[in-house]
Amino acid sequence: MRILGAVENARGKTIRDRIKNTAKLSFTDEDGNQRSFTWRTISTWYYRYKKDGITAVTKKDRADKGKTRKITPEELMEAINQVLPLFREKHYTKRDVYRMCIQKGILSPTQLAQTTYYRFIRDYDLLSDHIEENRKRLAFAMEHANDLWQADTMFGPYVNENGKKVQTKLIAFLDDASRLICHAHFYASENVDALVNTIRTAFYKRGVPRQLYVDNGSIYCSQEITLICARVGTILRHTPVRDGASKGKIERFFRGLRDRFLARKLDLSSLRVLNKQLTHWIEEEYNAGKHSAIGMTPLERFSMDMKQVQFLPPNQVNDELFYAEETRKVKKDNTFSFKNIRYEAPADLRNKSITIRFDRSRLNRVIVYYKNHRIGQAAELDLIANGQLRRGGK
Repeated sequence: MRILGAVENARGKTIRDRIKNTAKLSFTDEDGNQRSFTWRTISTWYYRYKKDGITAVTKKDRADKGKTRKITPEELMEAINQVLPLFREKHYTKRDVYRMCIQKGILSPTQLAQTTYYRFIRDYDLLSDHIEENRKRLAFAMEHANDLWQADTMFGPYVNENGKKVQTKLIAFLDDASRLICHAHFYASENVDALVNTIRTAFYKRGVPRQLYVDNGSIYCSQEITLICARVGTILRHTPVRDGASKGKIERFFRGLRDRFLARKLDLSSLRVLNKQLTHWIEEEYNAGKHSAIGMTPLERFSMDMKQVQFLPPNQVNDELFYAEETRKVKKDNTFSFKNIRYEAPADLRNKSITIRFDRSRLNRVIVYYKNHRIGQAAELDLIANGQLRRGGK
């Protein structure tokens, strides 16, 4: 009413001018706070008051507030029950159910917006018997070191690399029982080569885990990591889709790394320098520091199960466990082609299908396998040398 009274006393030839001049003023409310209002708000109050008196100034709730107009909770529940059997996987989200209802034409976006759908699910508890059961999660810990490793990727700081500022990606492997960081490394990009390099170093440093728990990122679903785990006898497990909390231990490590390592004044002049600082922090502070969850240092806990840890001796044959592989057909002259280069098979494998393993970063060794047996390293074809051997044979 004070504001409406100010309108009557404001300067201006028209009511519009007086309202706009009133909007330039500030008013003190009952609590002593300064308040101001737009001219449109004051205009709304003014004309409501002129038409219906003081009772019309206060905004009334809608008569249908809290009620649904286009769909009822019962109708939504019926739609949900129609699409739930269509999910072959046990794990799905509220958003997956909504999309399936739209896709099958059971609901339309104009009939039920996604935000309204979420409100219905929350207010009427429509999916609790399904989603919560699927996402039921218990705290757990492995009994022995290397029973299970968790792996994940974290975005890191920007560094100078080849004259450019690039954001780093940290790939880390954590032992579940001991909380030991088996290996972690920053890279300029998150790709399969980075993952293979990290897992190879981790296996050589800390042994081979019985299980590896990763998310559904592209590199963690790649053929390379699947082959590596199959070759060393590690069970590869993936988390449910969009369920990062299931890898809680590695996520807590990332949080601690941000708070205790990245918060420092680091030298970000290059990736090499950053990784040197990371390795020092992990080995001297994290792995060697007391962990609150286990009551000892991760290194001490890992050492308790050292007799059960299976290590890979570093040699060329074990290096091949981390190679990529492809299939080739050996020709009648006992040669095959790879990367536009002709190779001779190390044994008589004419007209046979073989598997070749190779290091994608260095194509200087091509190893031939036949029916899962290692035959040997292939040599590049030397036509002149072969011709001399034939003449000598005569």
